[in-house]
Amino acid sequence: MNLTLNTPLKDEDLEKVNVGDIVYLNGVIVTARDAAHERFLKHGRELPINLKGLPIFHAGPIVKEAEGKWHIVSIGPTTSMRMESLEYDFIEGSGVKMIIGKGGMGRRTAEACKRFKAVHAVFPGGCAVVAAERVKRVLGVEWLDLGVPEALWIMDVENFGPLIISIDTKGNNLFEERLNAINGKKVELLKNLDKLLIQGQQNNI
Repeated sequence: MNLTLNTPLKDEDLEKVNVGDIVYLNGVIVTARDAAHERFLKHGRELPINLKGLPIFHAGPIVKEAEGKWHIVSIGPTTSMRMESLEYDFIEGSGVKMIIGKGGMGRRTAEACKRFKAVHAVFPGGCAVVAAERVKRVLGVEWLDLGVPEALWIMDVENFGPLIISIDTKGNNLFEERLNAINGKKVELLKNLDKLLIQGQQNNI
């Protein structure tokens, strides 16, 4: 299913979304990577922006400043699994409703998505310029002292995507499901290989 959602996201918006669905966003999204997670959770700093109902994007943009305004030149996703150990607490503490990044996330994040009605979505790699084109304007930046890639960039986006839902509000995890399916086939293939080897040895006797 393909659908377009507006931020701030509501529980009823996300409850109808399933893993594998394609979502596009209109509204406000905020970047948040390792350093922002750690400052909030490990160092006890209050978030300078209310993230309740908003998506965060695991991304470090390339930006330029012109005539007193910031512009996004390129913004590609960061590997989400880097934030796995912190994401449950970040979702609980901030009230974010969507995590966007590269690759999947683990069971702890899936538990948080199920408990707090959030989702994780994958932005395709190699599309950093496309993502930047979907940013209408930069609304602001916080924690710039962390450096440009780690700062909280607050962006107004339109038709931002495609975002592939990898964890839904029911706790289903697309990457884990695919991995289990692959491992199941691997076991079956190894069993068949053993049978062929035994059969070959018997034929040579």
